[in-house]
This record gives sequence, C-alpha cells and structure tokens, in this order.
Amino acid sequence: MELHGKRVLVVGGGRSGLAAAQKLMQKNADVYLTDMQPLSKLTGVEGLGLDKQKLILEQEPDLDVIQPDLLVLSPGVSPLLPFIRRASTMKIPIWSEVELALRDSQATIIGITGSNGKTTTTTLIGELARKTGRRTVVAGNIGLALCGQVEHLDQHSIIVAELSSFQLELIDKIRVNIAVFLNLTPDHLDRHGTIEGYAAAKARILENQTENDLAVLNWDDPIVREYAKQANGRITFISLKEDLAEGICLQGKDILWKKNGIAVKVMDTRELLLRGNHNIENVMAAIGAALELGLSLPDINHVLRRFQPVAHRQEIVGTFNGILYINDSKGTNPDSSIKALQSYEEPVVLIAGGKNKGLDMTEFLEEAKKRIKSLVLVGMAAPEMAEIARRLGIERILISTGFEDAVDKAIKEAVPGDVVLLSPACTSWDMFKNFEERGELFKRLVTDHYSVYN
Repeated sequence: MELHGKRVLVVGGGRSGLAAAQKLMQKNADVYLTDMQPLSKLTGVEGLGLDKQKLILEQEPDLDVIQPDLLVLSPGVSPLLPFIRRASTMKIPIWSEVELALRDSQATIIGITGSNGKTTTTTLIGELARKTGRRTVVAGNIGLALCGQVEHLDQHSIIVAELSSFQLELIDKIRVNIAVFLNLTPDHLDRHGTIEGYAAAKARILENQTENDLAVLNWDDPIVREYAKQANGRITFISLKEDLAEGICLQGKDILWKKNGIAVKVMDTRELLLRGNHNIENVMAAIGAALELGLSLPDINHVLRRFQPVAHRQEIVGTFNGILYINDSKGTNPDSSIKALQSYEEPVVLIAGGKNKGLDMTEFLEEAKKRIKSLVLVGMAAPEMAEIARRLGIERILISTGFEDAVDKAIKEAVPGDVVLLSPACTSWDMFKNFEERGELFKRLVTDHYSVYN
C-alpha cells in the first residue's frame, strides 16, 4: 500500500504506537492517533506535533468521522475491541506495527517466537549476526519498536526481531527469511481465548516463507514439530531429547550439528555461562540461525562461550552474604518459571505472583514444592496461588502486602547457600508498567539492602 496521502489511524499511544505514527508521518500519511489514556499519561505523544482533532483520547474513535484507509495497532491492543471489529467488517486493512515496519524491508529478516526464551535467543542471534560483519538491528518485542529502526537498512543488512503472538496475529505480507519457533505452552489465553488460537498466531511467522527460507523448529515440542508440515521453507530441527539424524541435538554434554550424515561438535554445554536446559535449547536455535547466515563454527563458538544472561532472564543480581539473588522478572507464565526453578540445585526462596493471565498455576507450584524452602507471594494472584500451594502441601507460604514487602520477606528467609529467585509466573501489570520495571526494582531493593546492612 502506498502510504502517501492515506488516512491512517494508529491505535495505542505507547512505544510502538509512537514509532508507527512517526514513520507514517515521514511517509506523508494523514495520521490520527487514539488511546484510552489521557494525554498526561502518554509520554512523547505531544512531541508528534499532531493537530488536537487528530488525537482521540479517553474514548473510542468514530470511524465514520475519521474514515481511515488503514488501522495500525500496537501489540497491547486487542483486535476484538468493538471499533476494530467494525473496521474489519468495513474491510479497512488492519496491520500490526511490525507489519508497517517490515513490509517493504530489503534486509534479511530473522524472526524469533515462542512462549519462552524469545528474548535470550533474540539477543544471542543478534550477537551472532553482528559477528558476520553485516549491519544488524535487534528490535521488536525485545523492547525497541521496529518502526524507526529498520528504514535505513539495505539488502546486505540483518534484522533480528523478537515477535510475540500479539505482533504476529495481524501480519499480512511480512516474509521472515529465518523463522525460529522455540516452543509453545499456554499463555495469553485471556487474549487469544484458546491454546489453538494462541498457537495459530505464533505459527504465522512461517506463513509467507518460500523454499529459499529456513524454519528452525523445536522437535521436542509436539505442537511446534507439527507446524513443520505447514512450512514452505527448509527445516532445521533442534532437540535436547532426540538423537536427530539431521539437525542440531545433544549428545551427552556436547551440542552436535548433523548434516548429510556427518556430525560435527559445535561446543560443550559446560562452556556456556547460561544455566538450564531451556537455555541449551535457546543456544541450539541460535546456532541454527547462525549457520544459515554462513557463520563459521569457530566464530559461533566464540560468541556462545562469552554470552551472558540478558537482563531480567535469570539475571544474576549478585551474591550477598553467601546468598545468590536471581532476577527472572521475565518469567511471566508458569512454564517459564518452571524452567527457572529447574536451573538451581540449591534451596530456593521463591518470589512469585502478580497478575495471572488466566493460566493454571498447579504444575508450577507442584515443581516449586520439590525445590523451594519458602514461597513468598505477591500481587493479585497471591490468594489463588496460596490456595493451590496449601492444597499441594507447601508448608512455608508468606503473603506480602506489596512488592517491597515481598523482597524484604525473601531476604529475611534466606541463609547462606540459598538462592532468592524472583520468577513470578505472572505478568507485572497489577503493580508495574512492565516486567522490566519490576526487575529493576527487585535489583535495587536487593543491592540497597546490602549497601545499608554491610
């Protein structure tokens, strides 16, 4: 679609919406922006320079008045809102911000999706892509909107994009040259309704691939493996459990790359700074992408051995008085937090809770029972989680009055040799703007405590 002169309604005044509006204005589109928040709570909207009549705030926009040619939705905006559903019935095109950003890109696009591990894998692939010497941009759901970051890139450049189900459900023509589909466990059911709807949104990452493209898929996840039948491109499977004839798999402690009947050792997993089997899966997926980019095994090994855990994903805050503090604020669903728990053999003081997304916490708390000495609960989900924990027989349960109180309780519970793990299994939206804000506060509270008491 030629955007020049088109009337476009941007829905959402956050980071993605602002980036989309700025790009559209650069394309000389006639831009309107709507958000249910007041202007005082929308950082940067005034700086767009839009006329006041083109800002529709604290109310739903009237499509009959605006008569838009296109809607561009921020990821957090549900397409089930009444005016968006009406736009659909009116045959008005509806794009995600990602569609607007990547639709006409000439760069090689690497897209990473999955319920867990996206950010670590995206960051790692970004480091590997830079090792090729090609100009590389890492953005998307990782925290930096793609609009405004990729317009200057040419066919020799690389875009590494973390793509959520919210971003993928409204794509149209985006072609992902290297698609990485890590795993799929129940998440965002409050948005997608069913696991099938959630899976279908994720699988759209494969939709526009051609035979020249590659899909890196997790063999161990039966839902992901099944989507290989729908893939148009070539497939590289990864597996922790299966001795694959072709693909990337584990043999003892070694990661092997198997192709045309030849097995090559990529590295010993004990060389990794990342902990846990889930991170070995992330590393395998990154290897699959790096090989497709033509990176040599020595260069791949060099990057992998030096890669540190990224912020808020089992991030080491520090060891204080013999107690290891881990910030896994990105653990926003039960499966992600189960993987975090399984990474530690030490006694764990676990901080969990926040806003549940309609997910069953039983399996997570069953795993917690095996591994924790104390459970500190916080947020809207605390009463529900406490009830399940008591039913399962978890003995030491502490209910906090707020996040600061939760961290204080966890610090008091821990003794030398313990791990204090923030891995909430819930979103942060009841108390924070995002998981980053929650993780940063955790780190600050921990370091401030020990700066005062030591």
